Amino acid sequence: MTAITAARRDTLGRRLAGRRDVAVALGVLAVLTLVALAAPLIAPHDPVDQDLLHRLEGPSAAHWLGTDESGRDVLSRLLHGTRVSLGASLLAVSVATVCGVPLGLLAGYLGRGADLVLSRVADALLSIPGLVLAIAIATALGPSLTNAMIAVGVVYAPGFYRVARGATMTVRGQTYIQAAITTGCSTPRILWRHVLPNVGTPLIVKVFLTFGYAILAEASLSFLGLGVQPPLASWGSMLKRAVRYLEQEPMLVILPGLVILVAVLAFNTVGDGLRDALARRDREPS
Repeated sequence: MTAITAARRDTLGRRLAGRRDVAVALGVLAVLTLVALAAPLIAPHDPVDQDLLHRLEGPSAAHWLGTDESGRDVLSRLLHGTRVSLGASLLAVSVATVCGVPLGLLAGYLGRGADLVLSRVADALLSIPGLVLAIAIATALGPSLTNAMIAVGVVYAPGFYRVARGATMTVRGQTYIQAAITTGCSTPRILWRHVLPNVGTPLIVKVFLTFGYAILAEASLSFLGLGVQPPLASWGSMLKRAVRYLEQEPMLVILPGLVILVAVLAFNTVGDGLRDALARRDREPS
């Protein structure tokens, strides 16, 4: 089983390596990650320093992308906003994974009552519009970036639950699972050692796709004032403040919007590439 799984993973990796769009998207994500990690080192100015004498100025030698309505350096705020937005999305995806995956594994493996109850709860959460539920949870917890992304993670958890449940139901009848049961392995050990490694690929696809959704959710909640609070910068909070100056200085809106677009497209491209490669691999004989 291990040799077959390794061979199938090698095939998946070769297919991904042959797709230029996925390679470009991975390169974009690598650059964004490096920018997020190195933002304090590469930003030319402090992102919260104000210079009211140089408000809404265009690109110059001192400010390569100009200044915003408070005279703050736009480039520095974009760099630090990358750090905040990606970190916030990571928090949301982590919450969704931790809440959804273990319950999905249990429901898919145990079935019957556990599956019935957990699936009805997941269906109830999925029936509520995601942004509306996130706004309600974030409002109840209070306006802050952490609370907003916890709310987003709770909203996305049912999706992870359904992916983990479906993948577990697919593998639970396999010979190696029955062999583990026969040898007396406990349920947690079977789930951790035998089930999870064999349902990991669909979950990785879900992680990449959800990262893109989480970036949009963070931008939406920050735009509504429920996410990043002043003077911190995120892509969404930059859009919120810049929209009032759209006619006077449109680049203040275009730049963070463009970065959001590129980041979401990159995550979705990698997720779609993984999903397509997985579908083609599963159609092949083992």
